[in-house]
Formats: sequence, structure tokens, C-alpha cells
Amino acid sequence: MTKNSPYIEWAKTKSAAKYNLALSGVLTYPLNELDIPIEEVATAATSSYGYEPLIDALAAKFQVAPECVVHANGTSFANHLAMATILERGDEVLIEYPAYDPLLRVPEYLGAKINRFTRRFEDDFRIDLDEIKCHLTPQTKLIVITNLHNPSGVLTDNHTLQQIGELAESLGARVLVDEVYLEAMFERAQPTAFHLGNQFVVTSSLTKAYGLSGLRCGWILAERELAHRMWRLNDIFGVVPPHPAERLSVVALANLDKVIARAKTLLEPNRAALKQFLNSRQDLPCVQTEFGTTVFPRLLNDNVESFCAHLREKYETAVVPGKFFEMPEHFRIGICAEPEIVAEGLKRLGAALDELNR
Repeated sequence: MTKNSPYIEWAKTKSAAKYNLALSGVLTYPLNELDIPIEEVATAATSSYGYEPLIDALAAKFQVAPECVVHANGTSFANHLAMATILERGDEVLIEYPAYDPLLRVPEYLGAKINRFTRRFEDDFRIDLDEIKCHLTPQTKLIVITNLHNPSGVLTDNHTLQQIGELAESLGARVLVDEVYLEAMFERAQPTAFHLGNQFVVTSSLTKAYGLSGLRCGWILAERELAHRMWRLNDIFGVVPPHPAERLSVVALANLDKVIARAKTLLEPNRAALKQFLNSRQDLPCVQTEFGTTVFPRLLNDNVESFCAHLREKYETAVVPGKFFEMPEHFRIGICAEPEIVAEGLKRLGAALDELNR
């Protein structure tokens, strides 16, 4: 059993570059632009199950009852807490392939049996319901999906998710949907999958779409009884979160329109530049998407790890090797840096591909 995440280790220690196309979250939002009064950074708080103004703000954002909201330390810990509450040792969990590395490591650590269903590149990484049906068993307790899909950025519509929910309900199982990249659709996002039924558990955060990673404001949406169990289980994990971050998260949520406007100034020109770049390359097949912050092209003519190393060393540009998402012939491109950085990074990526093809 692997008791760490190779991808997270790589991201923390080896992903930095002058032209960083490995980023999957929008650049840090400058909190000074929110004109935060100093009293909002208070450090004293009453220990309780959720800071009420934050829980109320999240409940209002998603139009759910406050009792269905659990605050967590980012999306990754939200996923951990949700799985730890739902799964018992030996339970079966069905997880998409390719997948974000920690979504595999957590149930493995918890002692669950992991089964997989495939999202094929040849099918534009769409979910095939028959593929899911083939891998469900009476012992399946949880189905795990990312939406938008990480790493490809592909959207799964709520009709498909509803059908998955019906399959899960027939087994007494639940569906965990990590929606952190769905936030990057902003006002064009479909309603959260939590509204599709009590079998759905949804996780997300202010990290990827809004550039507010430092606040570690993640959340879980779950039916009341399950949410209650999550809060109690968190007593042996996180106990009490940093109160200044809770208060600053409330301010950020109250000013989300302003935060979104800034995110769009980064993502919209970057997405246009990425589309132009991909359309110009016959040697880099890719499922292109309208939304999100990442794509996952396939490299046709070389070893991806060698190519990524060369790209970094000669061209000062970083992308994420596909081995961290179980598809070593692919790599992930992120469009979250400043437009001039993304444009130059794509130019250098093109130059590296041209060198490869000579």
C-alpha cells in the first residue's frame, strides 16, 4: 500500500518553472483587493461544529440546508473525510480511470477494495454507463467521479449523473462527486449534483477556480445524518479549523462576483490561446473543452517523461506528466497563470514539439 501521493509530492517539489503550464488552480487572488477590516482576522473563536456565518454562506451558495454542509480543509481533505465516513475496511469503491492520484490513495489507505471504470480518450473521456454497470457488485459502497474530470476537464451532465445515482441507489451505495473544477464554469455551471438525491455526496472548495487556496476553504454537501457523522469523525482529524481563514472565507464568498471577474481575466484569454495552439498541432491529439482549467493531450512521438524533462530543462516550461494520472502517454496542460506566461509557455511547448518531430 502506498502511504503517500506521488503526484502531490511532485507538485510540491518539482512542478515549478518560469513558464508554468502545470498549474491547475487560478493564481492567488490578492486579498487586499477585498478591503478586509482587521477585525475580520480575529483569532478567537468558540469551538463548535462549523462557523455559522461560513456554513450559512455555503448553504446559500448551493441552496441547501445548513445541516447538509460540512466545512473541511480544502477539497482533498473533504474527499478524505467523506470517504472515511462512508467506507469501512473491506468495502468496495468504484473509481474512474484515469483519476486524480489522492482519490486512489485515500480509499487504499482506508483499507477499501478498489475497482475501476474507464473513461476512454477515444470516447472523449465521457462516462459510459454500461462500463460502470459492469464493475458494480453488491459490495460496492461508493462510486467516485470528478466533474469536471481531472485531468481532462470534460463535463459530465446531470442527466448522466442522475443515472449513476439510480445505479448506486439500487445497491444502497453512494456517489461522491468532486466538483472543484465545476466551479470554474462560474455562472454557466449546472446545479450541484447534491440536488440529484440523498445518495450524492459532493466536495469542492474555493481553491481552483477562485485563486483562494490559502484559505483552505473546502466543503462537503451530504444528507443531514451523514453530514452529522462527518462532523463527529472530524473530531479525530481536524478538530477546529483556523478561525481567521473561516472569517476570511466568509468575506470572500460575499465578494465572489469580484473574485470571479478577476479569474475570468486570466482564464478566458488563456483558453483562447490554448484552443489556437491545439488547433495548430497535428501531433498532439486532445479532447478540447469549453470550460475548466486543464486539458490532457496525448503525445504521439516520444516518451512523455523524457519530453517533459527536456521541456523543463531547455524551454523552462512545466506540464504534468501523465503517469501521475495513470496514462503515461499523456500530459496535462493548465491555463491558470498570467496570459503572457501561458502564451509564452505554449509557444515553447510548440518549439519542443517541433524539435521532437525533426
